[in-house]
Amino acid sequence: MRKLLKNRWALSTVVTTLILLVISVLLASVVTYFAINVVSTRVQEESLHLTKQHIWHNSTAAPGTPSYSLASLMVINTGGRDIVIDKLAVRGQECAWNDTTTDNKKFVLFCITNDPVPEDMPYIPNFNYTSGATNKVKIGDKDHTFTVASNDLVLPSGYTMLIYIVNPDSITINDIGLTVSITLYTAQAMYYREANVQAITEAQ
Repeated sequence: MRKLLKNRWALSTVVTTLILLVISVLLASVVTYFAINVVSTRVQEESLHLTKQHIWHNSTAAPGTPSYSLASLMVINTGGRDIVIDKLAVRGQECAWNDTTTDNKKFVLFCITNDPVPEDMPYIPNFNYTSGATNKVKIGDKDHTFTVASNDLVLPSGYTMLIYIVNPDSITINDIGLTVSITLYTAQAMYYREANVQAITEAQ
């Protein structure tokens, strides 16, 4: 009788040890998977910083000529992966990458740099809007080359993109002094900033 009892306890010890071993292996696997997942997510996280937003409107355009509006934005990719900007909008209206079919030309210009840009982006009264054309803009002491966009914009990780939006929809003389939104869209998120519409005279 004592022998049978001993055998029963011996079998129970083996089973218990096996169960504890399996649980330990499972816990170790879960912890390892969680750690790898967290690290991978952090490395590939999308993060953009938007600043230097402005919207200008030229209220002194000659009679019979189209009015001129301009928006500016600086985008810094502080995340761990490259991003694609697939849409820009001003006051909820999507901005055309390059639409020169009307008198009031609408297009977007961009410049990608890895240099710091501490100075503000200036108002520019005219741009060469030809597709693929380049425009030199002096910001501070440095010339930056802007290209007319033709499609979605790619911003590599760690780089800065300077953007001008020429003649965004829905900006008129009645908006001067009002706060208007500028929205940037990527595949993962949307980024929102606001700016007051500033009046511009020909003298500027």
